[in-house]
Amino acid sequence: MYFEWDVDVNYIKRIRFAAVPTDLGENGQEIMMAFTERYYDKYDIFVIDDTRQQCMVMSHPIRKGDQYWEYSVRLIDNDYSSILDLDGCYVGATTRFQSNAMPEMAEEGNVKYQSNISKHRNYITTHRVDDTYSAAYAAQEDVFISVAQGKDQGSMTEQIYKMDKKEKILLDSFLYARNAGLLFNKTNVDVNGKATIVDPDTQRPIYIGDGILPQVERFASKYAYSRLTIEVFNTIIATLNEKAENPTGNKYLFITNEKAWNDLQYTLGDYLARFKTADTYMWSKQANDYISVGATFDSYNYAGNTISFKVDRTFSREFGNEKGYLLCLDLTADSTKAEPPIGMFTLKGGDMIQNKVLGVGGENGLSSGIVSSAVAASKLIIWGYSSCAVFNPYRSFIAREI
Repeated sequence: MYFEWDVDVNYIKRIRFAAVPTDLGENGQEIMMAFTERYYDKYDIFVIDDTRQQCMVMSHPIRKGDQYWEYSVRLIDNDYSSILDLDGCYVGATTRFQSNAMPEMAEEGNVKYQSNISKHRNYITTHRVDDTYSAAYAAQEDVFISVAQGKDQGSMTEQIYKMDKKEKILLDSFLYARNAGLLFNKTNVDVNGKATIVDPDTQRPIYIGDGILPQVERFASKYAYSRLTIEVFNTIIATLNEKAENPTGNKYLFITNEKAWNDLQYTLGDYLARFKTADTYMWSKQANDYISVGATFDSYNYAGNTISFKVDRTFSREFGNEKGYLLCLDLTADSTKAEPPIGMFTLKGGDMIQNKVLGVGGENGLSSGIVSSAVAASKLIIWGYSSCAVFNPYRSFIAREI
């Protein structure tokens, strides 16, 4: 089972040079440029990223080979004095669409949006945990939690919800398997939609969907730092803002391991200390004395954007605590589609299913009646379907301490 979604990457599309141009475009002459794909078309204006020179495409591109398209272009100026700066035209250098300009009575145009839609797919994973317990164990099991509605207190008819310790342990096990999978699982499905792992006994395929982290790692910007400083945060935020719909009003979430969390507290505390006024103290009337103060920082505002922080011990287990690790997600909802940044997918009513196979002694080990097994033991089963989608993994960031 799978699901698909479209990601609009229009704002980050980059077209790379396939060869270094041999012409310089003196006196308004046309230049032959080669790019790795057909993207620009006649009358398009594009910018060479490294030099910011602007060019206009003068004819339709011609395919000369795999990932090799030739374009005839002109440098844009107003006095024919410009020449091409080859420093920005090396193989792999990037260009980007900027605009287009048409002559009077133009008979054709083109659109850039269609080729900038990236289709993403993920698969739904099935999780299951079981536990078997004897009738003798059930007869002696303590209740972990007991919740009543508060009606008819003391009455034998009072409805009470109970969870035994064995049920709590099984629930914890299921939630850990599901939640860790939603974060870290790597898909085993090939480009043809076929699972690469099968059950050796039944030969049935086992489908594993991508978790949040593998989806992000393929497309996120990455940054390595030796020391976590306020400048590191500002660099990350500036990079994220380049990909955001708007430069302000965004909400970013940093999920960290414990090492990065502790470094973060020190960094922001040091940043705050720079603004303290000399010889200023906090006084407690109740204690009639000076008091020691501290702070725990879980958010940070910069350039009109809100950055929140959350420490997750799961990241400490996955990446250790010797070096800091930060995953940054853009939690700003899509303003045009009203779409959340991340979504969990399951079958309707299938996120968590609980069943009991009762044996002799029944649920509590002391009950009479119809049972499903002749063994004096019962089985608890929790299973469910889950997957997730990072609806725009390009708007994410990973920072690691080196």
